[in-house]
Amino acid sequence: MITPKKIQKMKFEGHKIAALTAYDCPTARYADNSGLDIILVGDSASQVVMGYDSTTKIGMEEMKVFARAVINGVKNALVVVDMPFLSYQTNISDAILNCGEFIKMGAGAVKIEGANEYIISLIKRLTDSGIPVMGHLGFTPQYIKTIGGNFIQGKSLENTLNILEDAKKIQESGAFAIVLELVPDICAEYISKNLEIPVIGIGAGKNTDGQILVINDIIGKFDEFSPKFARKYSNAKTIIENAVENYVKDVKNGDFPNSAESFHLDEAEREKFENYTQKSGIKSFN
Repeated sequence: MITPKKIQKMKFEGHKIAALTAYDCPTARYADNSGLDIILVGDSASQVVMGYDSTTKIGMEEMKVFARAVINGVKNALVVVDMPFLSYQTNISDAILNCGEFIKMGAGAVKIEGANEYIISLIKRLTDSGIPVMGHLGFTPQYIKTIGGNFIQGKSLENTLNILEDAKKIQESGAFAIVLELVPDICAEYISKNLEIPVIGIGAGKNTDGQILVINDIIGKFDEFSPKFARKYSNAKTIIENAVENYVKDVKNGDFPNSAESFHLDEAEREKFENYTQKSGIKSFN
């Protein structure tokens, strides 16, 4: 089982960290079997599963369902759960209880966004309480209303240094890793090299300590938009549509189910049924 300590050791030893999101048990199991280091139960489920238009619309009850499903499917990877919007921003006591619910389920860590004074104090309280925390800087989707859109962050030396300063505060507060989103490659590399904890990039170039993507993007299951940084390794949308179209066709023309896909009586019981239908006047079996 991969732990936060092992993730930190991977940076120290120069091993890249591979992470993806997952939202259901079978997908999590397949992803875990494929050698992932981290599986994130992302609040991106708000968009790619629930169909909402932002991550801010998903809540604790929905995230609990996704977390339980993923945890049930994973044996090796570190499961990290995104804390949904307003589950940790109101006060520290509620935040600790909400984060603790996922840890008690079996998650290995939680992820929270931002680095303001409250968040820094919260990370320290969480880690002091035995709850491992992954930070999130750069573009922070839960702050999209104040940011104003999906904008690249750290586009200047000054902005990059500000992100690094925030990252160091997160590191000092006890977080074991940081997700860095939508940051120019050279800036993300600089930030990664100046931190002791791993930096896992998404849209942040190849020279961070690891990479994370939304699994629906890489398998081609979500087609509302395709991020520039998300390489598509499959086309699940086409696979699903083709399978369903063929199923509908086979049902309509009577090709499904066939004899091999059906259950049958033994000869003696079938003969009883045929005799019964003949005597009762009911249409006989084929």
